[in-house]
Amino acid sequence: MDGFWLTGSDDALGLLTPARGVARLGSWGRSGFDQSLDELAALAAAPVPHGILDDGEAMCWFPEAGQGFTGHPALLGHRDGVELITQLELVRRDGGTLTYADARAEIEVELALSIDAATNVVTSRTTVRNLAATPLMLDWCAAGAIEVPHAELLLFDGRWVREFTPVRQTLVTGIIAKENRTGRTSHHAPPFLLAGEAGFGEAHGEVFALHLAWSGNHRMFAERLRDGRIQVQAGELLAPGEIILAQGESYTSPALYIARSDAGLNGISARLHPFVRDQILGGRLSGKARKVHINSWEAVYFAHDHAGLCALADAAAKVGAERFVLDDGWFKGRNDDRAGLGDWVPDTVKYPQGLKPLIDHVHGLGMDFGLWVEPEMANADSDLLRAHPDWVLGAPGRTQPLGRGQYALDLTRREVTDHLFGVLDGLLRDNAIAYLKWDMNRDLVHAVSGGRGAVHRQTLALYALIDRLRSAHPHVEIEACASGGARADYGILARTDRIWTSDCNDPIERQAIQRAFSIFFPPEVMGAHFGPADCHTTARRSSAAMRAWTAFSGHMGIEADLRRCSESELATLAGVIAHYKAWRDVLHGGATLRLETADPGCVAVALGGPRDWIVSVAQVATAPHAAPLPLRLPMCAAGTRYRVELLNPRAGRQRAMRSTTPFIRGEAIAVDGALLARRGLHLPILHAGEIAVVQLTEVTS
Repeated sequence: MDGFWLTGSDDALGLLTPARGVARLGSWGRSGFDQSLDELAALAAAPVPHGILDDGEAMCWFPEAGQGFTGHPALLGHRDGVELITQLELVRRDGGTLTYADARAEIEVELALSIDAATNVVTSRTTVRNLAATPLMLDWCAAGAIEVPHAELLLFDGRWVREFTPVRQTLVTGIIAKENRTGRTSHHAPPFLLAGEAGFGEAHGEVFALHLAWSGNHRMFAERLRDGRIQVQAGELLAPGEIILAQGESYTSPALYIARSDAGLNGISARLHPFVRDQILGGRLSGKARKVHINSWEAVYFAHDHAGLCALADAAAKVGAERFVLDDGWFKGRNDDRAGLGDWVPDTVKYPQGLKPLIDHVHGLGMDFGLWVEPEMANADSDLLRAHPDWVLGAPGRTQPLGRGQYALDLTRREVTDHLFGVLDGLLRDNAIAYLKWDMNRDLVHAVSGGRGAVHRQTLALYALIDRLRSAHPHVEIEACASGGARADYGILARTDRIWTSDCNDPIERQAIQRAFSIFFPPEVMGAHFGPADCHTTARRSSAAMRAWTAFSGHMGIEADLRRCSESELATLAGVIAHYKAWRDVLHGGATLRLETADPGCVAVALGGPRDWIVSVAQVATAPHAAPLPLRLPMCAAGTRYRVELLNPRAGRQRAMRSTTPFIRGEAIAVDGALLARRGLHLPILHAGEIAVVQLTEVTS
């Protein structure tokens, strides 16, 4: 049996290419030792049990029913109702790109596999080409299918204001699937999945992570086959008739990114974060300070007036904000969420002289100006839809459910995207705007255009529109937002600069949301804001320290009416922003380590490295024990001395402690890294809703 290796810096995939069928994964593990393809082939040979086909069933990168595979195949389709049966044969290989053909089925399949030399992240794409005169209706095409040796799955659930909720399940039999049909990445079924050995944690266990870089509908599943093996597949979820390939036409799946780690979830992040920085973002954020935002939404909502917004900007500048983002409510007829969307001109009542006076005021304070838009949508009550009712995405003659009183525009129509580009280009040319918050606030439930399913084309058209706008205005940053975190994936991130993680700014909820988000995304793309004391999404009241230090862990911003904050709150916020500015270069190019504690109500994260670290310890629920165990800091190096300081000591009486220590009272100590890693650090005893933040800096003399 032939084969080849895909080799990264410390991981290698051994792929076997049999004479018949698609390449099989023979080995995936640490490189650096001599591995023989003949030995892999010998180990891949398996006995065939009774009760199945004579040749057994091969688990390969693109399993085919026509080769005797009785699990979920990687390809489903038909020609005029006749099921497509394939028996692919390798016709050529160019590095990791393998081209297969089936002359009888008149089809060609290309598997493009690569491994990133720096991070060992594997990329898998599939292209299907129809060679027949008869159209091919494609129902399913996996971006890849891998065999994993572990049955413990980590998937993600959620909803609006409670995104990225981890759910552990053990695959005993059958299929565990996560599907999204919302037309956007979704709150409840983001396109990522992990499979690891039983009990894997933040710092231990072999784990495989899969991320489908797609902002439309998708399907991911793990399936235990009848012989006990487990396959994981991911791909775009296609509507019936959505992809019909004429002769010579092809379909290419979204990219599937796969990472493997021997060191738990932190090991996965250690691979994915630099991959995102270098490959997904293309290095465009490297060395670029992530400016502190002030966003107007939770300060003013739709009640815009020049004097009030200028006062808000003044207050933000005093605490250290660097960018003012004007949120929803600035454009024609926009006094609530039921009117005006689609009419992207400043409201003449609120802005009689346009946006320039406010922009000039913001610039005079030394801040950039940003603007909220929702280009993919329009209210029924808008000049746009009164003029172009046919621009709505949907089946003609159908009454479709609305979301926030709005419809989705049909981006598959060139006149629609030309119009949107024109109005956005005009806003950016006519105003000194450095940033767009690009929102998307409804599910697509009648996603039909031209009589066919349109989510696939709609998603590609969105990508093309953003790409076109970025090309025309390369210095404008764009934030991906979709009712909070409903569009968080590498597909949208490849053409944006930040993801709005959640519409919930409650720091208690945020600690859990951000922890899960951080598995796949580095902190510099994680939008995180200091919200009001009384959170409007949870009705919970929280301290300024908890709100500010929680926002510190991502791309920091403010989303509160600072005009109503107390002097104490403003002083706390200004202090944390100063720390953020001092540390952001370290945090936003460094590592994220989610630390394990014995207390399920404690969220501990270390950011930075390799020499200097910030450790955040948030108590989000009442602790089960009277005092916490010392927090071990495994990232600290033996033989290196660290200056360790509590950045937010509480002044005055400590409510949760009868007595304290000099360190807890704010006195810095110097400790060898071996002790911090093995013995750990005694932190303050915290009530629920409190946070302790520790700074570790290497002592160089």
